[in-house]
Amino acid sequence: MPKVAVCLSGCGFMDGAEIHEAVLTLLALDRAGVAVQCCAPEMPQTRVVDHATHKEVHETRNVFAESARIARGEILPLSDVNPNEIDALVFPGGFGAALNLSSFAIDGASCTVEPSVEAIVAAMVEQGKPIAAICIAPAMLARILGKGGVKAKVTIGIDAGTAEAIEKTGVTHVDCPATDAVVDKENKIVTTPAYMLGKGPAEIFQGIEKCIDELLKMVG
Repeated sequence: MPKVAVCLSGCGFMDGAEIHEAVLTLLALDRAGVAVQCCAPEMPQTRVVDHATHKEVHETRNVFAESARIARGEILPLSDVNPNEIDALVFPGGFGAALNLSSFAIDGASCTVEPSVEAIVAAMVEQGKPIAAICIAPAMLARILGKGGVKAKVTIGIDAGTAEAIEKTGVTHVDCPATDAVVDKENKIVTTPAYMLGKGPAEIFQGIEKCIDELLKMVG
């Protein structure tokens, strides 16, 4: 049975993992009959947002602890995930991918990436294992791939400004609707826009399910 790691970035679309995207990713993987290991880096969130008011609040939250809410407590620190023991890696979206897993939301194409995230992506690429990224997470992934000289293609939908920043990393952006996914077979990268473009759970699930289906086709 294939084993897939799902890397979360907190809990809540404005400062962590987008909950719909994370849950629908877990649903698609479960329906495919694969083993899933949720994980997240142990680090403070870059910022905390009250999702009722959309305003930043002055409190401290931990990415790992918040991610455990979505994983129902079944979660490992990302640094404890051995890339030799997983077959694929998935990054759901949410602003946490651009604030916690990376600084893309602040620094754009020149962003830094959280070290354990960069390390596991580099290891998966080196081993030729597939990676999926959803919503804004492809921007973070593009930074890692670009630094490594991987001429991949990804999508975040049709947002011109974000697409331009992605292309500055050395990775090609491809426009794509929320119901579809961009498949880079050569580099084993699959991406889908989800809530960067989609209007609701039913629509984004079409893209996420296709993304996961294409990811699993690439597994050994």
